[in-house]
Amino acid sequence: MIPPFDTLHWLRPDWLWAMAVLPLLAGWWWQRRRRANVWHEAVDPHLLAHLLDRGDKVRGRLALAIGMLGYVLAVLALAGPSWRQSEQPSWQGQAPLVIALDLSSASLAGDLPPSRLAQARAKLATLLRERKDGQVGLVAYAGAAFTVAPLTGDAANVALFLEALHPNVMPVDGQRSDRAIAWSARLLAQAGLQRGRILLLTDHADAATRKAAADAWARGYSVSVIGLGTADGAPYRAADGTILHARLDADSLRQLAATAGGDYVALTRDDSDLARLGVLDPDDQGIAAGGDAELAGQAGGKSGMSWQDDGYWLLLPLMALALLAFRRGAPVVVLVLCLWLPGRSAHAADLWQRPDQRAHRTMEQAAQAYRQGDFAMAAKLYGELDSAEADYNRGNALARESHYPEAIEAYEQALRRNPAMPDALANKQAVEAAMKRQPPPDQQGQGNNESSAGNRDEDDQGQQAGQQGQQPQASRDGPGSPQDESGQGKPDESTPRQDGETSQDGGNPPPESPTPADASSQQAADQAQRERMQAALAQAQAEKDAGKDDASTAEATPESAEQRERRIANEAWLRRVPDDPGGLLREKFRIEYQRRLQQGGAEE
Repeated sequence: MIPPFDTLHWLRPDWLWAMAVLPLLAGWWWQRRRRANVWHEAVDPHLLAHLLDRGDKVRGRLALAIGMLGYVLAVLALAGPSWRQSEQPSWQGQAPLVIALDLSSASLAGDLPPSRLAQARAKLATLLRERKDGQVGLVAYAGAAFTVAPLTGDAANVALFLEALHPNVMPVDGQRSDRAIAWSARLLAQAGLQRGRILLLTDHADAATRKAAADAWARGYSVSVIGLGTADGAPYRAADGTILHARLDADSLRQLAATAGGDYVALTRDDSDLARLGVLDPDDQGIAAGGDAELAGQAGGKSGMSWQDDGYWLLLPLMALALLAFRRGAPVVVLVLCLWLPGRSAHAADLWQRPDQRAHRTMEQAAQAYRQGDFAMAAKLYGELDSAEADYNRGNALARESHYPEAIEAYEQALRRNPAMPDALANKQAVEAAMKRQPPPDQQGQGNNESSAGNRDEDDQGQQAGQQGQQPQASRDGPGSPQDESGQGKPDESTPRQDGETSQDGGNPPPESPTPADASSQQAADQAQRERMQAALAQAQAEKDAGKDDASTAEATPESAEQRERRIANEAWLRRVPDDPGGLLREKFRIEYQRRLQQGGAEE
């Protein structure tokens, strides 16, 4: 059934401008075909019609018509023709809400027993628990406004901060509701939201607050108010120690809500106040009871008619025209082209993991190999990663394997990527110092004079014998120390060769054994060097595995009496620490307030 043209609608009408080039393409194709026929240059035009086969001319015109028709169908499909509509959701209950709570000293007034603050926290707990949809943020204010929790879809996460809210967490006292409204509007704007709601909990509103609410409403953010307190009010102690009296000014709050497109309700013991404001469910028709006309209109029309793209139906005749342009042998050409494509290995896991996830998996495997002592595998896995930390860890693994030039190169590459890596610089200098350290002079009985370079060559050739001579020293370090894994076979640990080892000259007798004093001094120097290398190479890894090593040591070693006494003393000291859930917020607000003062923006 052909749809009526009066219902035709174009979703992307700009594509129709491509029809303007269709005559130009047709003319260019026809001229190109005529130039391709060499008979037009050799035979007069009036004779050419009698010499050529008329079938070629018909086929040429047919090919031109098919190409033009395919072009038209493709352009029409891209333009998005639509002749039917369907009901689509045009609004969802995701209205963002920023709660601004008054944490001034007046919130401790007892006209709402036990206090205004206790009642407000209970009300917010109900709101966060019962709210169905939408993002929620929390702002606390007194003399200045601060973000307690940014906009988030997890209301339970915001509820975790309620217990810590108290006037003593605020760095400055006061009731600057205007700053709270401006800060809440700023949160909504930073989240890229053009519409939103601000819920203010306080006892009065001045002219500055009404102006801030009007500015927020002009930006698309309505302000609703829950009044805290009673008309009679109650006394409270201010931050400076003076006794003041706080009363609920319902008229000013009602005027504020009317100015900002919201609604005002007094705090009640049940949920009727929240239901009237419509903050429990953005789809609640209670929104219409207030002045928030924009959100009420959205809630009343959650669905609307939307045009459906029917351009895909034009692809069927377009595919049929493509079959007419099919030539024999075309699949073979495609296969030949595929043979020249570069090959690339693939793994099944790559289909389900992002590159950062694969890199994280490789990092975990490398760290596991390092902890198990497989430094060669750890260096190989770290080499597959592209980061300064991976190069640094690869250098540590290579150093443990006694591959000092490669380790130095890895440290240098890590420093090139991140010059601010003191651990990489310290490890590089430690490995370089180990390579440059000269071996002790051998006492030769024959008095033959050899250069220092020759001594280094002979020491390199006798490296394995030196390793065997050092085995008792390594065993004294302890079987569980990392030195056993990296201290053997290091080129800096030069030792006298064993008896029976032949020198390069072949005819020279073996060198004399060193004296006991020389041997003891050499062992002391080797031990000091090993300790320096161990401290430099294992510093970062020891910090990462400190918790695991402590746990394994605690399991393997029984607790001594001294350790038990220390643990009991620490637990008693921790029990004496006061329970201060607002300490983190207090410190956070203090630092933020000092930063604003330094930047001259304390009025925010």
